[in-house]
Amino acid sequence: MEFELEEEPTPVSVIKPRKVTYKMIQEYIQNKYGFKVHTAYIAEVKRNHGIRMYDAPNAVEQLKHPRSHPPLEKVQAIEDALREYKVID
Repeated sequence: MEFELEEEPTPVSVIKPRKVTYKMIQEYIQNKYGFKVHTAYIAEVKRNHGIRMYDAPNAVEQLKHPRSHPPLEKVQAIEDALREYKVID
């Protein structure tokens, strides 16, 4: 008995999205724009877009230094990376 399977392409709607890490975003920005971005900047941009994030297990009660806002150039680069990975439209 012989079986022959014909492979059909998987529809995009069925493909499970992979987890986009901060490291992936940082590497994308480093390669495309030539500068580094801090993870706090990525988190702020994600918060501004309403992207759900989980509490870090190592989060502190009070910050040692007040959180600074990312410069516009870095915000645009982070948004570009998030679009590239289809996290935002």
